[in-house]
Amino acid sequence: MNYRLKLLLFVLCALFIFVLLNTGYSALNTISRLDQVETERDRWQRPGEVLRALDIKPGDLVVDLGCGSGYFALRLSPQAGKGGRILAEDIRGLPLVFLWFRTILKNDRNITVIHGDVTDPHLPVQRVNEVLIANTYHELTDSQAILRHVRESLISSGRLVVVDRAPNPADTGASLAEHEISAGQVEDELRRAHFEIVTLQNNFIDKDPDNESWWLIVARKP
Repeated sequence: MNYRLKLLLFVLCALFIFVLLNTGYSALNTISRLDQVETERDRWQRPGEVLRALDIKPGDLVVDLGCGSGYFALRLSPQAGKGGRILAEDIRGLPLVFLWFRTILKNDRNITVIHGDVTDPHLPVQRVNEVLIANTYHELTDSQAILRHVRESLISSGRLVVVDRAPNPADTGASLAEHEISAGQVEDELRRAHFEIVTLQNNFIDKDPDNESWWLIVARKP
């Protein structure tokens, strides 16, 4: 192997290591920012009350549908315990990558990442104990298709908890309205999907940092 070829290989290896280290640093920096944002979110999101609404038992199989980067999935993990499992589903790949990294850093071995589709979250049939849909329902383009799959995944008497923003009369822009949905509309859709409503809290969160209010619905599969 001549000198020029050795030099080229050395340069390529150096570039690869540089890109790898830079990517790793960016990922760790993003994860650090996520931790800071979620610490702030803890102050208003009422995650403890959401977990209590799910009523998770050790050993349960729990779905976080629309998990994003894992705010709730990471909090569900200790609730299910070592004998349980969290299925963290989202249709976006990048947040799932960050969640996967976070599970490694936090040693949360009972979280499984699932890349779902717009109309099919790819859940196991009649095995799930609880499903959480937090800050995601308003983004569903085919809610009945998703609810059908959720219902099929749940065991008898399995729980579904939905948390989302209520419409704000002050929001006049279409882009803002896209991130809101009324509790009444979701309640009607849940009943149409053959769920029973257990509780409905219209003012679950009075005001978030953006002065938006949130509702919470607990439903069950008969």
